[in-house]
Amino acid sequence: VKQGEIADGCNTAVVSLLNDHPNTTLYLAAATLRPETMYGQTNCWVLPTGEYVAVRVSHEAELWVVTERAARNMSYQGLTPKEAHVDVVARFVGSDLIGLPLKAPNAVRETVYVLPLLSVSTSKGTGVVTSVPSDAPDDYRGLKDLQDKEPMRRKFNLSDEWVVGIEPVPIIDVPEYGTLAAVAACEKFKVKSQNDRAALDKAKDEVYKKGFYGGRLTVGRYAGEMVEKAKTKIKEEMIGANMAVLYSEPEKTVISRSGDECVVALIDQWYLDYGDEEWTKVTKSLLDRMELFHDETRNLFVTVLDWLHEWACSRSFGLGTQLPWDTQFVIESLSDSTIYMAYYTISHLLQGENNLDGSERGPLGLEPAMMTDPVFDYVFRGL
Repeated sequence: VKQGEIADGCNTAVVSLLNDHPNTTLYLAAATLRPETMYGQTNCWVLPTGEYVAVRVSHEAELWVVTERAARNMSYQGLTPKEAHVDVVARFVGSDLIGLPLKAPNAVRETVYVLPLLSVSTSKGTGVVTSVPSDAPDDYRGLKDLQDKEPMRRKFNLSDEWVVGIEPVPIIDVPEYGTLAAVAACEKFKVKSQNDRAALDKAKDEVYKKGFYGGRLTVGRYAGEMVEKAKTKIKEEMIGANMAVLYSEPEKTVISRSGDECVVALIDQWYLDYGDEEWTKVTKSLLDRMELFHDETRNLFVTVLDWLHEWACSRSFGLGTQLPWDTQFVIESLSDSTIYMAYYTISHLLQGENNLDGSERGPLGLEPAMMTDPVFDYVFRGL
């Protein structure tokens, strides 16, 4: 999410950067999994001791402030001018950014300020975090700590204007918690400060789960819609309006055999469209006819059928079966094993026992050349 920087009131380090790059817009690029909550932004978080960089991005008139680790991921996703290369224009410590006034996309508040939060991780996301205290317990407690503790404000040289009097903005009506779910959850779990990690995690899990599955938006274009449905619409709308971009990274640190930290790269890829409506409908009808030992197993199948959409099914190296329609790729191993499972339903007729390599004819007396595509279509699809 591109947090637009306002020149007025900037600190010396940022003013110097803008003077050196006229006609350039500087953004703090905040990572979020919850685009539907952007209406409730009251501020933006950085780690005061964190290391940040301003980098050139594909849009030549823009510079983004992120961690260098995030910039490296972006360089493999078409977000920088040159693939696998990061052009660092300036370096900052998080404390250099504190107090910057920003225009936050979709936010009800006209201006939000960059504030310090000690729990911000620079090894996850971009190191820049949107703050929505109405629906994020960590954000609520972080803001309250700054409001309640004047010594903490002095420590980070915070103006009262940036912090005092800021109230959470109601944006989502959550069952059992109302329109200020994070506030209610912090009270329920007795969260006293941003350091109450165990209690905050409980509050966060509760609010996020109930908010996603049962929450209803109360502001914006999609007011009245359930969060579960509006989330994707808002994401696509923000991307279309150049307020945000898609960004991906490994869920946790992944180290390659060469000792390098892995990134997520945007590459050519084939997908199985498991989300196809007709395909899903047929699969569910087949599931209804299956005899299963436990209802829990059936429910798990239904859950997967509801969330599974595109599944990457190809890779460009390694052992495996070539993709029939694009032989530069081989079938990804898990997808390949799905094919094996289908074949195993008839292998005992084609190969028989103790005939793993198929060198002998099986019980049906068929030769491999006789098993053409039309034959498999008839066996598996009844065509």
